[in-house]
Amino acid sequence: MGLADSLLLLAADGEPPGLLPARQQMAFSLGWHIVLACFGVAFPTIIFVVHWRGIVRDDPVALGLAQRWAKVSAVLFAIGAVSGTVLSFEMGLLWPGLMGRFGDVLGLPFAFEGLSFFTEAIFLGIYLYGWGRMPPRRHALMLIPMGIAGVVGTFCVVSVNAWMNNPAGFAIRDGEVVDVNPWRAMFNDAAFLQFAHMWVAAFMVVGLTVAGVYAFGLLRGRVDAHHRMGFTVPFAFASVAAVAQPLIGHVLGMRIHDTQPAKLAAFELAQTTEAPAPLRLGGVLIDGEVRWALTIPRLGSIIARNSWDAPVPGLDSVPRSQWPPVNITHLAFQSMVGIGTLLVAVAAVYWLARSRGRDLLGNRWFLRVAVITGPLAILAVESGWVATEVGRQPWTVYQVLTTVDAASESAGLWWSYIAVLVIYLGMTVGAYVILRSMARRWRAGEDDLPSPYGPPRSENVP
Repeated sequence: MGLADSLLLLAADGEPPGLLPARQQMAFSLGWHIVLACFGVAFPTIIFVVHWRGIVRDDPVALGLAQRWAKVSAVLFAIGAVSGTVLSFEMGLLWPGLMGRFGDVLGLPFAFEGLSFFTEAIFLGIYLYGWGRMPPRRHALMLIPMGIAGVVGTFCVVSVNAWMNNPAGFAIRDGEVVDVNPWRAMFNDAAFLQFAHMWVAAFMVVGLTVAGVYAFGLLRGRVDAHHRMGFTVPFAFASVAAVAQPLIGHVLGMRIHDTQPAKLAAFELAQTTEAPAPLRLGGVLIDGEVRWALTIPRLGSIIARNSWDAPVPGLDSVPRSQWPPVNITHLAFQSMVGIGTLLVAVAAVYWLARSRGRDLLGNRWFLRVAVITGPLAILAVESGWVATEVGRQPWTVYQVLTTVDAASESAGLWWSYIAVLVIYLGMTVGAYVILRSMARRWRAGEDDLPSPYGPPRSENVP
């Protein structure tokens, strides 16, 4: 028995042989790529702020940070281009039932995403090669179209996911997709709200990841203006995002109450419709019984409906065959919320201490916490996507197309999955080696940061 034949034994009865590898490969690819997508959305804005500060205040530290971050952005963009290309092929390879049936509906946002990608690449190239060759202000302004392109591209992709949760822009007659309105599909009712949730999450991921790098440097004794600004600016962006995120998530949760009751029931671990509904912290559903959960009365109704006694739908509101994997959805959702709450607390502690004249950048305990906030923010984003995607099951397009019907029936997808694992492992190692090499080279000259608009490079530290 070959490897592919052995892996076929993992498929459940009645499932196409390509379903499990398609799910595994798509989850891995998206989970890996989403981190890079966050940098494409948020990093240009953060770079623009430090670059503009450097120009206005003639601050070589800010300009040096902008120049270094631009090079990091270029490395991440190049890797993201590869992983994004892989994803575009995966949509057709892994999910022919989706793309074959709804290609006309989804073609518009994917086309705009491609245009946005090339626009972002063009202005990133101009920005990288513009150091010392363009007037300073005009050069910094190249970040604006670059950032806009990243935002537009992300909106297009998120709008497709929002459409899968709230399908619109088509009709089905005699089993055929007709009356296609791609604009209505792209700008579906959930698109802007889901995008806002992702856009803010991107600033949390990038802000805390970058700040964590400089917090690590401060822990290693590199206490200078470079590291202090490298921490403070991205951390400020992340702090604002951390406060805004639960508010957006709350509005999104109220919408899920109306549009995807089974997903909300899984979030809340609610077997039956309850009024008032409690909030359950932790816990799992085993043999029809909720175990090990901390129950807070009425809080579920407040969160879901802004009411003390509003009913919150339970899993009994939909047929059991349409239940999502409840425990995975519940734990992923609570991981996202729990980590987000912790990150808000970390931000609040820092800014409260700063308002009282305390400098936590000299506090080793705070710096240790700051170092891990970046990985925690990434984990929160990954958990959020697990919650929304697993919580939509068994549907790929909600109430229209099941995941079983969307998946490929090819048994050879395991080889594709293995190839993707190898490729992405290589890209991860390559990115780490390149970024590590850049950081070491920069540290060699960090005591004398050159001004990109100052004297020729030969007069500065290389």
